[in-house]
Amino acid sequence: MKRKLLLLFIALASCACVVSAQGRRGLRINEVMVQNDSNFVDDYGHHTAWIELFNSTFAPLEISSVFITNDTVNTTLYPVPLGDVNTEIPARQHVVFWADGKPSRGTFHLNFTLTPGQENRIAIYDADGKTLIDEVVIPADLQPNTTYARIVDGEGEGPEAWEIRDGSEDKYITPSSNNIIRDTNSKVDMFKEMDENGFGMTIMAMAIVFSALLILCLCFYAISKIGAKVSKANKMRVHGVVAKETPKEDHPKHDSGEEIAAIAMALHEHLNAHDQEDTVLTINKVKRAYSPWSSKIYGLRELPRR
Repeated sequence: MKRKLLLLFIALASCACVVSAQGRRGLRINEVMVQNDSNFVDDYGHHTAWIELFNSTFAPLEISSVFITNDTVNTTLYPVPLGDVNTEIPARQHVVFWADGKPSRGTFHLNFTLTPGQENRIAIYDADGKTLIDEVVIPADLQPNTTYARIVDGEGEGPEAWEIRDGSEDKYITPSSNNIIRDTNSKVDMFKEMDENGFGMTIMAMAIVFSALLILCLCFYAISKIGAKVSKANKMRVHGVVAKETPKEDHPKHDSGEEIAAIAMALHEHLNAHDQEDTVLTINKVKRAYSPWSSKIYGLRELPRR
């Protein structure tokens, strides 16, 4: 028994490790600034290089124990510390690490820096230090206060999925935010163009409401039929009738609502009883105890005789 429990525990642990590893594969390097002179500041008010990571999955992603590095040889250069609640990235959200070479300042301050004017390779490795999760090579010609960012958050592979952003109107820099900021909804705009007066929306809303009512009616009808069938089966069981052995025409019929109402009214008129629960006849015996002490003709004080 103990051996089976041990094997089950090992299997569950292995499954958990596999699920965790599969989830971390959704971690993406999303945007990088190598030389920060007048852009985003860290929690100490300093301008330093930064790396934005993105959780491309639709579930929270715990990134503690992964490794971030800019060294092609040392794949475990910076292990993301355990115990920090902020290392759990919500679904489709971002987190920024500061490449300032000062890890003593906190979890999100890396122990390495990025070098302007040359190619910088940034990579993320899984907890084993061998499995590559994501990597990117920052071009050497990246200018100060510009970023190398994915065109679409977390999507695409290779240089064609990246672009240089200088902070202009269509190339804005977005640390801790989506690389594409959508201020409109194309589907809503298209629906507005096709249905200017709102007739289509009205018809759709009414169709949804009436469909829901129709489904509700069908559910009530089905429930009533099931209830009648169960009641009939109970009545047959009380009368000792076996459905398979008795012809269908000899089966006791289910009492109609009119019959039940007539029986309840007769009981009420005869015994002054009433129902307390639905579909259950409740007969209460009324006991009227009489005591001379409760009668008004008797009193505790005897009146004087004249």
